[in-house]
Amino acid sequence: MPNGMPEIKHKNIKVPAGKKVYFTSDHHFGLPGKISSREREALFVKWLDDISHDAHAVFILGDMFDFWYEYKLAIPKGFTRVLGKLAELTDQGIQIYFFVGNHDMWMRDYFIRELNIPIFFDPEIFIIDNQKFLLGHGDGLGPGDKTYKMLKKLFRNPLAQWSYRWLHPDIGLKVAKYLSQKNKLISGEYDKASKGKDREWLYLYAVKFLEKQPDIKYFIFGHRHLPLQIPLNDNSTYFNTGDWLHHFTYIVYENGEVELKELQNL
Repeated sequence: MPNGMPEIKHKNIKVPAGKKVYFTSDHHFGLPGKISSREREALFVKWLDDISHDAHAVFILGDMFDFWYEYKLAIPKGFTRVLGKLAELTDQGIQIYFFVGNHDMWMRDYFIRELNIPIFFDPEIFIIDNQKFLLGHGDGLGPGDKTYKMLKKLFRNPLAQWSYRWLHPDIGLKVAKYLSQKNKLISGEYDKASKGKDREWLYLYAVKFLEKQPDIKYFIFGHRHLPLQIPLNDNSTYFNTGDWLHHFTYIVYENGEVELKELQNL
């Protein structure tokens, strides 16, 4: 957890009448996709602008960038429009929460200090209108993926991060970008379709979690790059936000209901 992390006072959220809560993830800005990264940035900025009139809160569930590493006095070049729009929304009083993913796990305190956006490194429970949500990026959860889980522990080790910081930014950021795009243990390999809920690790994680805490109403994760809505039982549902590389999907909470939506007019 970065030094200077403010106390989070809003894990219990009461949504005013006429307002909504939005969930989005896996934009991977900096990586080519169905359309260019710059075009996706423009779409995301427009989407943020469009929802600003009714958004009470926005949860960004990781991998907004295809790579991110914060030096003490430097951050990756680019993403000016996105960062500026996020700052504009928080200045308007819209609360934004950021969960780091496997591509931006090297965050420290830039978002906290410059954008007033709290960041989370692990799944967290939020209570929204008296309903419990478990939220996170989703990497390293559930059974399997043991090699990545070991790498994640290494990359999140404070000594490893401190040592990496001694590389000049021109070298360090270039290496980070290469690993982000070329090393499949870090970048992940994503299916074009679900192989069934019994092979969906985040679904299995949610099923197991419910054994300990059966009052979770909604599990919402990213990472999977597939828009998913899978009932867990009569009271709980697992959602995945999809991505902004191919699907352009997001999730909306309004009046006690959660809905998976797709960006229109692409």
